[in-house]
Amino acid sequence: METVTLSPKYQVVIPQSIREALGLEPGEKMQVLHYQDRIEFIPRRSLKEMRGFLKGLDTSVPREGDRL
Repeated sequence: METVTLSPKYQVVIPQSIREALGLEPGEKMQVLHYQDRIEFIPRRSLKEMRGFLKGLDTSVPREGDRL
């Protein structure tokens, strides 16, 4: 587990190992969530990058007759 320090300007540096593992680039936008007693940073991905991320999802659910 990595440890970071909050600067006097309320900035945090994401450790290099995490940046590399997630493929983060300078200037990349992130969503920030306050969840229970923690802060979560979620990288924003373009729709183009998200294409196919649900590949293999089972879509064979029962549907009503008037649905496709």
